Amino acid sequence: MPSQQKALYLESKGGQLVVNFTEVPTPGPGELLVKVEAAALNPIDWQVQTLGVFIERYPCILGIDGAGTVVQLGAGVTSFVVGDRIAFQGALDPVQKSLNGTFSQYTTTAAHLAAKIPANIQLDRAASIPVALPTAALVLYNEDPSTQSVRLTPPWVEGGRGKYYSKSALILGGSSSIGQYVIQLARLSGFSPIIATASPHNREYLESLGATSVIDRNLPSAQLQVEATKLADGLFDLVYDAVSLPDTLPLANALTAPEGDLVVVSPSGLPQSDETSKKVHLARGLLATPTNRVVGASLLANIPNLFEGGDIEPNRIEILSGGLSAVASGLERLKSKQVSGTKLVVLPQETI
Repeated sequence: MPSQQKALYLESKGGQLVVNFTEVPTPGPGELLVKVEAAALNPIDWQVQTLGVFIERYPCILGIDGAGTVVQLGAGVTSFVVGDRIAFQGALDPVQKSLNGTFSQYTTTAAHLAAKIPANIQLDRAASIPVALPTAALVLYNEDPSTQSVRLTPPWVEGGRGKYYSKSALILGGSSSIGQYVIQLARLSGFSPIIATASPHNREYLESLGATSVIDRNLPSAQLQVEATKLADGLFDLVYDAVSLPDTLPLANALTAPEGDLVVVSPSGLPQSDETSKKVHLARGLLATPTNRVVGASLLANIPNLFEGGDIEPNRIEILSGGLSAVASGLERLKSKQVSGTKLVVLPQETI
């Protein structure tokens, strides 16, 4: 084990991203020390850097998505062994407003918040799992009475697979990282039809994931609404707005059935209540959130089977050369919406 490593630091709100040397951490009780083999980029990363959202403690290491190899166990860890391949979230603490992220060559993570990755999934693609899959899944399947969710039976437990065959689903932003996972979960849960919006060049890929129809997201809103209701023979039981932008939110609300469920991914995207009894839910993908712990643990325990059996495919990826040094340019691409249908990934061990 080296004593020093390279990590990507954000030194201040709105500051530059700088690769610096720092010590390799030691895992505490219940933790794993992970050699980070791959880390994926998310919109939240540039939002933290540019807007200062969630974080008030600097310097911090950015990065929410990570995948790698366990190299050391903290005291009391019995569920993993050295050499296990895992996917995990960066340690974002919304109370302390701090972040110890995945843009580093080594990091620690709580063992109960990590998932084993089967041998048929490469770690670079596994880096797309930790944030997008929980964000897609937890709001659909969480049964915690203190949180709002759709409260479906998960397809990875007995009685959940194919249970909702009489329900229709619409995913706005189907080619987004979250949207790709929502499509696959809807397929496993039995929804039909499953309609997604995306650019035409992503149609074939989304249909391979389970979308029964893909509508061009560039159509005028009124035409898109007509096309969607025609395909579903009415309004939708479930609408998941995986982008929650000003031009998608009114459409998402309009296409949700009066007794249906609408999911948004941004707090600013929560529509005002109306005369119907439709239910509106905010997707929260942070596994450390107390209300997510039971359903999160269930999901993490079943990730090996879901991916090994091909029930779920990880996002398509684009690897950026240069390791951590490539993060800044990648975040600029995300900020300017120059990425479609793929997840940007860096390999920290290749940092120059």
